[in-house]
Amino acid sequence: MTTAYTSLLGLALPVTGELSGTWGDTVNNSITSLLDSAIAGTTTLSSDADVTLSTTTGAANTSREAILLWTAGGTVTRNITAPAQSKAYYVINAGSSTQSIVLRGVGPTTGVTIVQGEKAVCAWNGTDFVKVASTQATALTGILPIANGGTGASTLAGANLPVTNVANTFTATQTLSGSSSAEALVTSNIAEVDTISATAATGTINFDITTQSVLYYTSNASGNWTLNFRGSSGTSLNTLMSTGQSISATFLVTNGTTAYYNSAVTIDGTSVTPKWQGGSAPTSGNASSTDCYTYVIQKSGSATYVVLASQTKFA
Repeated sequence: MTTAYTSLLGLALPVTGELSGTWGDTVNNSITSLLDSAIAGTTTLSSDADVTLSTTTGAANTSREAILLWTAGGTVTRNITAPAQSKAYYVINAGSSTQSIVLRGVGPTTGVTIVQGEKAVCAWNGTDFVKVASTQATALTGILPIANGGTGASTLAGANLPVTNVANTFTATQTLSGSSSAEALVTSNIAEVDTISATAATGTINFDITTQSVLYYTSNASGNWTLNFRGSSGTSLNTLMSTGQSISATFLVTNGTTAYYNSAVTIDGTSVTPKWQGGSAPTSGNASSTDCYTYVIQKSGSATYVVLASQTKFA
């Protein structure tokens, strides 16, 4: 019988008695050195072109290396094609430009994108390559599990957030917990969603918390109104919020020469009595002005809230 090779790393499997007197060369050249490269070896990819990793058995090849170091400096996304089999790679995109690379399996599969400046551990999950961990910022430490393609909520305890030149949209809840000695989040600016509608305030107005932080009605109010807070048309605020959380909301109302005001507040259709700034609820609006109503909604129990409210005239 002749020497066989493993299916994943292509390492020699000598048969008993086959390599009498020559086993040292096989062990050193076809097993030990190849394991060394599989554990700690680096393949440097410096050409600005798609590349397919080599897959020779019993000899050095690029698909066996542990680290894939991309150093090209192009701007077009390039593909690195690896064998579609169980293997993990530490991929470093050290390109000098804005180039992204995609590690994918032979087929090809969809693969996973590694942006310029990113370092990622990528592994074959049986059908495709995915990110197991990713480091894209140095100010924080940890991993961002949702980047693996998950859709559930993730907790980021000092996690690495995406690099600043890549836009990311998260559809699941992200919790930045920080620690007892560190802030959960530091940012130089943040934008809130502001819904501007040419609508006249009157009747019952649904304020969907998941849609906006600020709701601005630009047409003159035509009557006093009830403001109803909810998560969305299909989600109650009670479901959206947990006990011990608070949410802030702002409602801007345009008044003409005849002014109207927020005469009632409900949450999920159930009446609540806000605590108004100054100790008294408003009994009128302000003519020829924009009235700004702010609300801090604190959930103290199931369907139980403390609402702090204020009315401010702007003219």
